[in-house]
Amino acid sequence: MDRARQRAAAEWLIDGARSAKEADAVLSQLCDRLVEAGLPLARVGVFVRTLHPQLLGRSFIWSPGKGTVTNLASAEFVASAEYLASPIARIYDTRQPLRRCLADPACPLDFEILRKFRDEGMTDYLAAPLFFTDGEVHGTTWTTRRPGGFTRDDIAAVEAILPPLARVAEVRALSRIASNLLDTYVGHHAGARILSGQIHRGDSERIQAAIWLSDMRGFTTRADRLRPESLIGLLNAYFDCQVPAILAQGGEVLKFMGDGLLAIFNIADDEGRREATCARALAAAREARERIGALGNAGLETEPVRFGLALHLGEVLYGNIGGASRLDFTCIGPAVNLAARLEKLASRLDRSILASEDFAGHCAGELAAIGDFTLPGFAAAHRVFGLAEEGAPA
Repeated sequence: MDRARQRAAAEWLIDGARSAKEADAVLSQLCDRLVEAGLPLARVGVFVRTLHPQLLGRSFIWSPGKGTVTNLASAEFVASAEYLASPIARIYDTRQPLRRCLADPACPLDFEILRKFRDEGMTDYLAAPLFFTDGEVHGTTWTTRRPGGFTRDDIAAVEAILPPLARVAEVRALSRIASNLLDTYVGHHAGARILSGQIHRGDSERIQAAIWLSDMRGFTTRADRLRPESLIGLLNAYFDCQVPAILAQGGEVLKFMGDGLLAIFNIADDEGRREATCARALAAAREARERIGALGNAGLETEPVRFGLALHLGEVLYGNIGGASRLDFTCIGPAVNLAARLEKLASRLDRSILASEDFAGHCAGELAAIGDFTLPGFAAAHRVFGLAEEGAPA
């Protein structure tokens, strides 16, 4: 073992592994350095749990010549037989290292993966915890094909590298958690702005966007008769019909307001081409309408679930609004107010989707004029458009 190279690998971690921009590159560069120092590694795994509504965590698996492969584990994976019967689950439970000398014929193969490793020619296996400063435990695994397995010096080298590896893993994990949570609660673009430093009240900009404002029809009546748990389940299923459609078309969900949803499609994402932006928003609207129609036949309630959606195109003020220590990253402006009035009109007209003239003018042949309507708060009448299949045009 080249102790100078070993120390250099540890010092590289202590310095923050700055040459590795991504988490998988940290493991790849670390393992390459350790192999150069003489550590006979055949496979190394790092398993980091995360705070995410859908994911348990991520695994990083390195092997010589292949680099590092990253995999995501769903939140449901923690209850699976595969996970419960794994050495990593044991590490999480006991917070103690686990070693199996696979070259020894008497070695207990008490985990299915150990049989697999022995069949692949592995001679030694070490699973060790990574301790974060908040007390959380994460895991690593180290294997070799060296005849006779790891030496005492090899094990000492691994143990010496674990503390600085834990610090780097924790810093990278916290950064990812912050990004994940902001994506989840305020949206990807707003989250990126917040992380970049736009956190002061009044930080905002004027943007041109297609505005999406929707709500569920008859929600107050449903809320009065449904158990709270059933109502939440219904809302989640209802939003599942809209959010994926919006995100798939490049839109950003800004806010949930009870049964209401506010989203925008930034024209800048289409290099200022309004037709492209409106096409994306309308495609998402049609998909959401179809999904909600199918949801109405899914047995959640005796009455079909219905929704109303307004689409408008205009300028919004996009940024931080709120009290001194409690801010919301959202959009406001007359264009949002107009979308809100159109959404109420959709309910009165029993239409699922209405659009302003500003929006419909960029969707040739997709929408038909319904008529001119005076909307509360606006002096002039507005020509309103809807889906041709929902009624005869004016």
